[in-house]
Amino acid sequence: MLAKIQSVAVWGIEGYPVSVEIDISKGMPSVAIVGLPDQAVKESRDRIKPAIKNSGFEFPQSKITINLAPADLKKEGSCFDLPVALGILAARQMIPADVASRFHFIGELALDGSVRPVSGVLPMAMSVKQSGGKFVVPKANATEASVVGIEVYGIESLKECVEFLTGKKEILPYNVDWDEILSIQNKYDIDFKEVKGQTLARRAIEVAVAGAHNLLMIGPPGSGKSMIARRVPTIFPPLTIEEAIEITKIHSVAGILDEGIVSTRPFRQPHHTVSDIALIGGGTIPKPGEISLAHNGVLFLDELPEFHRDVLESLRQPLEDGKVSVSRARGRIEFPSRFFLIAAMNPCPCGYYGDSRRPCRCTVPQIIKYRKKISGPLLDRIDIQIEVSGLGSKQLVSDSVSEHSESIRKRITRCRKIQQERFAGTGIFCNAHMNTKQIKQFCVLDDECKKFLENALEKMNLSARGYDKVVKVARTIADLEESEKISLSHIAEALQYRSFDRELW
Repeated sequence: MLAKIQSVAVWGIEGYPVSVEIDISKGMPSVAIVGLPDQAVKESRDRIKPAIKNSGFEFPQSKITINLAPADLKKEGSCFDLPVALGILAARQMIPADVASRFHFIGELALDGSVRPVSGVLPMAMSVKQSGGKFVVPKANATEASVVGIEVYGIESLKECVEFLTGKKEILPYNVDWDEILSIQNKYDIDFKEVKGQTLARRAIEVAVAGAHNLLMIGPPGSGKSMIARRVPTIFPPLTIEEAIEITKIHSVAGILDEGIVSTRPFRQPHHTVSDIALIGGGTIPKPGEISLAHNGVLFLDELPEFHRDVLESLRQPLEDGKVSVSRARGRIEFPSRFFLIAAMNPCPCGYYGDSRRPCRCTVPQIIKYRKKISGPLLDRIDIQIEVSGLGSKQLVSDSVSEHSESIRKRITRCRKIQQERFAGTGIFCNAHMNTKQIKQFCVLDDECKKFLENALEKMNLSARGYDKVVKVARTIADLEESEKISLSHIAEALQYRSFDRELW
C-alpha cells in the first residue's frame, strides 16, 4: 500500500515542496525514515505511533518505509509529523487520497494527537502559493500562513484533520485582517520625550534615521547612549506590508515569532560576547543571525570595542551590500540584512576621557590600544559619529519635556517619501544606499560647495568612501529641509558628523 502526502520545508529562508511517500508492506513491524532526516525527524517515529493510537485509529503492525523527497536536501524539525501520520492513514485508505492531494500539511504531533506549532511557516506558505495549493497548518500558525493570500486551514489535532478530510467536519479558511495588524504599529512604551538635553545627539539621530545612515555614539558612562538607541525604533516610518512580511519571514525561520506577524520594527541588541556565526548567521543548516533578525530595523552594538575583532570585521560586507552570504557544502544561502546600525562606546577604558567632571585614569597607551580595537575600514562604513556628553545636574532635575517621537517621525516620514520618489524603480529607498552613479546624479554640488569640501577633505584626510558618506548625509539634511539643492550649510553639518573619528583615530 502506497500513499503520497504533500508537505513543505525550509532551506535558508526559502520554502520548497517536500513529498512524503509512505509504503506499508509485509514484514517485521518497523518504521524507517529516509531522505536525509535529522534527529528530530527520526524521533517522529516515536511521536506518530502513540498520536495515531490516542486519536482513535489503529497503527499498522507492518513494515513502514517513509521517504522525504527530494532526498538530497537535509530535512530538519518536527514539521513532518502530521503529513507522515496522514500518509500512514491514507495508505490504509482511512482518508481519501484525492482529497488529501489538494492540500499541503505541516505540524508537530503531541503524544495525545494534538498539533503543535512549528517554525518557518511563512516561507512555507509562500512555496505553497507558488504551487497553487491549499495549506493545512497548526491553528497557532494560521495567522502567519494566511498573510501571503492563500487558503489556510488551522487544525488543533490529528483527529480533527482526519474528520476535515473525510467531510465529517467543516473548517473555514482563515483570513488575516491587515487593518487590525497595521493599526497596532508604532505603539511603544518609550518615547524620545524622555531624553533630556542631548540636542546634538537628537539631531544626528534624526538625520541618520531619515537617510538610513549608520551611527556611532561616543561618550562617558551614563550619558544616555543606550537610552537614545532604544528609542530609535519609535521614530522610524511605519512598516509597509512588504517590510512586515520580510521581517516575519526571517523571524519565523529563526523560531522567535511571538505573534502571527511582526508589526513593529525589530530592535536587536546582541551581547559583546556574541560569536561571528550568531551575529552573521550560519550553522550546519544555516540560520539567520542577529544582523538578519534586525532587517528593516535596528541593530544596537553597545560597548563596541568589547566585541571580538573578527566579529566586528564580519560586519563590513553586510553593511555595504545589505545582505550576507553563507556558503556550505550543500549550497549557498543569502540572508537579507538591510539594518540600521547604532554603535556606542566609551572614549577610553575607564570611560571618562575628556569629561570635565571626572578625571580619566587611563594611560595614553591604554587609550590608544582601546581605540584601535575599532578598525579604520569598519569606522569608514559608519556614516555619522557624534560625541554624547554627560548631563549636568540642572538638566537631570529639570522637568522640561523634549520633543515627542511622533513629531520627529512625521519629519522623517516626509523625508523618506522624498527619497522613495527620487529612487523610484532603482531598487533602493534611502540616500545611504546610493551607489557612485546615483551620487553623481542626485547629489550635484556647486563650485562653492566643491571648494569648501575639497579643503575640508584635505585637512580631515578622509577616504573616497568617507567622501561619499559626507555627500550622502548632506543630501539627507537637504531632504529634511525639503531642499532640492545641496547648500554649503548642508555640507558643513555633514562634515561635522565625520570629524570626530579623525580626532580619536
